[in-house]
Amino acid sequence: MKTPVCVRFAPSPTGPLHLGGVRTALYNYLFAKKHGGQFMLRIEDTDQTRFVPGAEQYIMESLRWCGLQWDEGPEAEGSKGPYRQSERKPMYRQYADQLIQAGKAYYAFDTQEELEDVRERMKASGNNTWQYNSITRVNMKNSLTLPADEVQRRLDSGEAYVVRLLVPRNTDIKVNDLIRGVVVVKSEHIDDKVLFKSDGMPTYHLANVVDDHLMGITHVIRGEEWLPSAPLHVLLYESFGWTDTMPQFAHLPLILKPDGNGKLSKRDGDRLGFPVFPLEWKDPATGEISLGYREGGWYKEAVVNLVALLGWHPSDNQEVFSLDELIEAFSLEKVAKAGAKFDVEKAKWFNQYYLRQQTDHQLAESIKPQLGDLEITEELLIKTIALVRDRAVFPVDVAEDVLGLLQAPKAYEDQALASKWKADSAEKLQGLLNWMESNPDLQPENIGSSIKTWLTEQNYGIGSVMPLVRIALTGGLAGPDIFETIALLGLQSTKERISTLLQKVQK
Repeated sequence: MKTPVCVRFAPSPTGPLHLGGVRTALYNYLFAKKHGGQFMLRIEDTDQTRFVPGAEQYIMESLRWCGLQWDEGPEAEGSKGPYRQSERKPMYRQYADQLIQAGKAYYAFDTQEELEDVRERMKASGNNTWQYNSITRVNMKNSLTLPADEVQRRLDSGEAYVVRLLVPRNTDIKVNDLIRGVVVVKSEHIDDKVLFKSDGMPTYHLANVVDDHLMGITHVIRGEEWLPSAPLHVLLYESFGWTDTMPQFAHLPLILKPDGNGKLSKRDGDRLGFPVFPLEWKDPATGEISLGYREGGWYKEAVVNLVALLGWHPSDNQEVFSLDELIEAFSLEKVAKAGAKFDVEKAKWFNQYYLRQQTDHQLAESIKPQLGDLEITEELLIKTIALVRDRAVFPVDVAEDVLGLLQAPKAYEDQALASKWKADSAEKLQGLLNWMESNPDLQPENIGSSIKTWLTEQNYGIGSVMPLVRIALTGGLAGPDIFETIALLGLQSTKERISTLLQKVQK
């Protein structure tokens, strides 16, 4: 009988969730749902020195905002808990003991000062890469070199120790990676990692493997940065005798800077003006605030769609997916080995796409808080949104354009005005004002055609008059169709703004 798929996302609560972590969680979620399996959340907080208050809640809120609800984990209790490694602490001791009893691990009594002394002496002799391994351990203070009664005496007296993995010599360790194929590492390249620390907490490696085994994890889908640890984890499974239930591994490619030169970082986002975190994060130590996609006006659907395509290539050329469509289409076989460059413009394209799926009424509700004390009817707001929305990438763009149209400009773009103002511009604008005064009953649907007829009768080119009208109405040259803008604002408001411009220029 085939074992049901069970995957986990296992972040450490050491800070905000990076975009790469969102992608790891997403791929785990998609894989689980594609195969009718279970998606678990496990908090790996064995390193208490790096614990950051609020990080765990931030991670969970981020996943929920992205629509990635876990089947089991914190706040979704099931049969495989607890889901925080700090709460699983009592169970790890027995597995460290099991390895020692099987001759697969050993006690090491070397102090930090002694280890540092060895490293310094090795550096002085030209060896900058000293490791505690199958060669050097014979010269160290551990249960492999000390008499059994001495080891027992040290244990009985409460002397501090760690438990290290006994890495075999001259052994090839094979990692079958679903993305990268078979990776072979010689055991000489692996040091005798600490599995159990002197403070009574397991290291990441022991806790990770034990938890994956006990929770029935069938596939470990994680970032490329964990690939060097995979041989060690395979060795741990073999040391425990758990090879029959060892999960399959898949190591995801890095998310790269927009120029492809290195891993995407918060600094890149700050420099180029885009978030690398799903939600806004306030550092509890420094008070520094980092922008989040949610607070930056990004749609969660856009973020999920964008992240899904950073390293995964669908079979066809489809670019826009709902979460259900992603589940249907996703496969690890289509995940690339090479890193994926973050494309800022493509990210904005996705957000613009999802903004365009919003109705005018939905956009109206989302931007009302940004309109301040602007007094406006719902009907006029909807009409204005319909006119300006096509250029917008974020809801705030819509709000700014609404304000830019419905509020008379407080200033004019000097460069725009200088480029369009000619010797006869005042005469032409005054002529348009006079014509509007003599045609007060023009209906909105006829304004555009009527102005064009007047321009033709006066032998005025559109380009000699209407750009100046746009500057008068909005302060600059950018904006929606000028005739539709006049129809929206009405003749009275249009006349007032043209008059204001004329007064300013003629002063």
